[in-house]
Amino acid sequence: MDEFFDRHLTKSAFRLEALDHYEVGSDGNDFARFKAGEAEPDWERKNKWLNVLRAEKEAGILEHRVRVLRTPLNDYIRFECEWSYVPNTQAGEEIHILNLTERELPREVVDHDFWLIDDQYPLRMHYSEAGEFIGAEPADELELYRRARDAALAVSEPFKQWWDRHPEEWRVNRTA
Repeated sequence: MDEFFDRHLTKSAFRLEALDHYEVGSDGNDFARFKAGEAEPDWERKNKWLNVLRAEKEAGILEHRVRVLRTPLNDYIRFECEWSYVPNTQAGEEIHILNLTERELPREVVDHDFWLIDDQYPLRMHYSEAGEFIGAEPADELELYRRARDAALAVSEPFKQWWDRHPEEWRVNRTA
């Protein structure tokens, strides 16, 4: 996938995330640390990604995503919100939340994770039932993925706005 992004990414990368849990090596051991009550992610690891986001924003590349979820959040999605989405938005990524507890999933939104690179190159993501990344493949249905992106963005709300409305989901308020 890195090679695909290097070849095609020049102006935008959109991601639809819909799984309840991901088992990905790029998280390091942060999820376990989060569940153990540690205060912060491994900043040495995390800052590498934040620097990429900052550099892309400075170069005029839009990184954005819609996270499909339901409240109450499970531990993994709470971890994503607190240790990924908060710093990612501060670094320039535009993250939106589509909370299926508050809104219906538009029929145009596909039932799987995907990337849409430069509004031209859809990549369908494949995961095991445990949330392990299996692979990605270029998809032929460009208009399908454009409609899915547009529909998800139309009914979602910016992460910060959504997160500020849901302090009951913050870890500090769930363990108090």
